[in-house]
Amino acid sequence: MRKALITTALLFGGAFCFQPAAFGHGGTSRGPGDTVPPGGGGGGGGGGTPATPGSGAPASPSPASPGSPAPATPGSPAGGPGAANTPTTGGVETGPDLTVWSFWWEFNKDPYINLKAAIHSGGTKTGSSDWFLGQGTDSQAKDSMRPSQSDIDNKIVPALLAALEKETNNDIITGAMMALAKIGDKPDEDGRSAFADKFTEFLGDSNQEIAETSAIALGILANDASVKTLQDLLADTSTGRKLVGSNEVSIRTRSFAAYGLALVGSRTASPETRVAIIQSLREALESDDTATRDIKVACLIAMGLVPLEKLGTEADAAAVEEGDVTMLDTRMAQIDYLTEYFQGKDHYLVRAHCPTAIARLLSETTGDEAFDAKKEEVARIFLKTLKGKERNQVIQSCVLALGQLGDADPDGIDADIRKGLINVPKDVTDTQSRNFSVIALAQVASRVSDGDPTDAIKEASKHFQTQLSKGKNAIRPWAGVAIGVFGRSLGEAAPVDVVEALRAQLIDERTPRIGAYAIGSGILGNPDFTETLLDKLDRIKEDEPRGYICVSLGMIGASEAIVPINEIVKNSTYRPQLLQQASIALGLLGDKNVVDDLIDTLGKSKSLATQAALSAALGYIGDKRSIDPLVEMLGNSALTTRARGFAAVALGIVADKEELPWNSKIALDLNYRASTATLNDTGGTGILNIL
Repeated sequence: MRKALITTALLFGGAFCFQPAAFGHGGTSRGPGDTVPPGGGGGGGGGGTPATPGSGAPASPSPASPGSPAPATPGSPAGGPGAANTPTTGGVETGPDLTVWSFWWEFNKDPYINLKAAIHSGGTKTGSSDWFLGQGTDSQAKDSMRPSQSDIDNKIVPALLAALEKETNNDIITGAMMALAKIGDKPDEDGRSAFADKFTEFLGDSNQEIAETSAIALGILANDASVKTLQDLLADTSTGRKLVGSNEVSIRTRSFAAYGLALVGSRTASPETRVAIIQSLREALESDDTATRDIKVACLIAMGLVPLEKLGTEADAAAVEEGDVTMLDTRMAQIDYLTEYFQGKDHYLVRAHCPTAIARLLSETTGDEAFDAKKEEVARIFLKTLKGKERNQVIQSCVLALGQLGDADPDGIDADIRKGLINVPKDVTDTQSRNFSVIALAQVASRVSDGDPTDAIKEASKHFQTQLSKGKNAIRPWAGVAIGVFGRSLGEAAPVDVVEALRAQLIDERTPRIGAYAIGSGILGNPDFTETLLDKLDRIKEDEPRGYICVSLGMIGASEAIVPINEIVKNSTYRPQLLQQASIALGLLGDKNVVDDLIDTLGKSKSLATQAALSAALGYIGDKRSIDPLVEMLGNSALTTRARGFAAVALGIVADKEELPWNSKIALDLNYRASTATLNDTGGTGILNIL
């Protein structure tokens, strides 16, 4: 299905609008329709964009985007986001204002919401007052909503396999493949996976959407036996070409194969498999001569998701610098390779993904003396970049990476990192870098290590309050979210003054910007905010902030919000974004009474955006009691293919083997502003958009 469960709500000059949805690859989940800057990523050459879906395709246009022209939507701005140090190739950016806080939230929300953990911990009834997130009673814990293995093996999997066998519509096929990949299977004695064999059959499908979905499904399945197939696709070998039934493997499929290798590598227990994956990614990165940057970006992101088990030494890194490919088999060599690449001459949108990859690899090596020294080395490179003449996207990535590298230690490189981040709002002209900096500082200053964190906490708290009350209008909502991140990590150690500053802002705010302060409050998780949030829910009329207020109440565990949020769900059939957000809130609050209503509405709905929102809601809160009606929907040929495809999507979410969405690994702390078509694009066909 052409992805795009629901594109995130945007604020345009105070007016609320959201983009028309596009659908595919089993639905969409997160983020804007497109974050590809002009000239930034190009299309999926060597195979083109995914084929137009079958029956039931939307009549509405795809979202307008900075990267590619599209019909305008009501409320869309004429100009692009914030200031830039230098113009991007292709002219002035136009389309959605990507500097708004809600884009960051949509890409990074999963660990904060962690909805599966809430759903599977047990249920509650409407009006119950004793259920709070993570604090259910023993009796509730026994009433687990997790589907049983018997339900998965005997109901869900047979229905999805039957759909793959007999259906021809790409919405249903891609939805079923993605669902089976999330569920997973047990390899046989030879290590082969029946699901993997089934997915491989679709690699040569004439529909590009189906072909590339099968590649990423192999990665989500995370079977080591699929590595060779993904390597052949990425390298465009003769075997890979035979698999796709063409004289070349398309750029889109090759890029999806790189992400697939990352997903396998992030879960495998085999050190040898990880080394083999890293070697393949490096070879593809260095040999890529395609017209777009999709493959290179995919390979760099993937490298950061596959940490090598053997840590290694500087001597290993020196061998890599001399060009010995076979020596790229230690973590130290991996980090040094990426650092050298970052300082090289490749396109800025490619190099912009090195800092995140490096930070991810270093984050698991705390306490090792050699890697502590390496952390300081790369952090100083990133700090120097903040003051240089680099492109905005590179600076943004350095800011985000510094947020992963630093902590609250009182001196040394950690103090320099905090100082650098505090200075970003006045030293850097790029709006997005300034906005990212408060989130990064919140992460650093709340990461308590060996030293006394008192000074770090105080200076960060003061900075957040200054930005919240006196900062530029663009950064104030980000400061509200940052306070939530900061306070959540610190827990009871969070300074009272910064918590009260957020509460005061929440009380006083009258514009749709209140959504940011509501989400900050939800991340913080302080039940003392409940009364204020309920009052705002009653007073605020715009869908976007109301939706975020609902989610906030769910994150706090405010069971008294169940009744009013249920009313919102019942009255939001034609307001899909609000419907989805309110349903997420009810899932967090443990209310399962809406499942029957959502299923009934999905079966009757003709609106693509509503179908998308309903399917996600059922996946989120639809626990094991939604299995039978969803299986029935999937097999009901009287329904639209879209509705049936979304039923497959929901089944995959309900029975997912992982608590967090599979692409959270890729999305977290990633610079979504340095995008390509296969990472995140206009029709929702990038890897970050897929449910």
